[in-house]
Amino acid sequence: MIPPRGQSVRPAPALAAYLLGSLEFEACLALQQRLVYEAGGRQDGQISLLICEHPACITVGRHGSRADVRLSERSLVTERLAVRWVNRGGGSLMHAPGQLAVYPIVPLEWHGWSVGAYVDRLQSGLVGAVAELGFHGHVPAGRRGLWGRTGRIAAVGVAVKNWTTYYGAYVNVSPARRLLSFVHADTTRRAAMSSLAIERQQPVNMTRVREALVRHLAAALDAPRYHVHTGHSLLAPPRVAYGARARVG
Repeated sequence: MIPPRGQSVRPAPALAAYLLGSLEFEACLALQQRLVYEAGGRQDGQISLLICEHPACITVGRHGSRADVRLSERSLVTERLAVRWVNRGGGSLMHAPGQLAVYPIVPLEWHGWSVGAYVDRLQSGLVGAVAELGFHGHVPAGRRGLWGRTGRIAAVGVAVKNWTTYYGAYVNVSPARRLLSFVHADTTRRAAMSSLAIERQQPVNMTRVREALVRHLAAALDAPRYHVHTGHSLLAPPRVAYGARARVG
């Protein structure tokens, strides 16, 4: 379609995906905040997508509480687990190697999306990615996250600053099963998280999961062009090698 004379067609935004390997929670949050700040000065609507695995820790979102954590203070010390209260939606979550943290930095005003519309797109991308990998994931009415046959396999919790999103989603590929039991991640049913490895009861290829997430999230966020980078210029090189096969914990 040819635009009316005097009007230009706004180019479709690109998505830059950064595969960050294993990254401390605080370092990743600092990077997100830097990218949120930079997004405010851009005019092209570019989306940054950070994908990483965090060392074991617990975060409590705006809808969570200390009561969601099933460990005593003494047990937290024994397990060397820190509990952090964070400014994202959702409840309490256990993070660990084998869980993919997925953080899209999206300028909502440029795209013309409400927060709710963005979250719907985010969840749609998650559903498409796990479906391509042979898993059936569904979103129960009125809830956030992704459920499979064995329980909740992905959590969604976003934050917005200056109409730009950060935080995002957490996809359990194969974190150690005992760690998942430490937190009531589903505050409605007070149920522990499940994972893709538990669903399948066999190894799950992390590289394929990352690739599927990038492609389906780019499509869900209306970014027909995407580029994949290993690491980020503001960070040290990633500490893990991609292509490792994850096993049931």
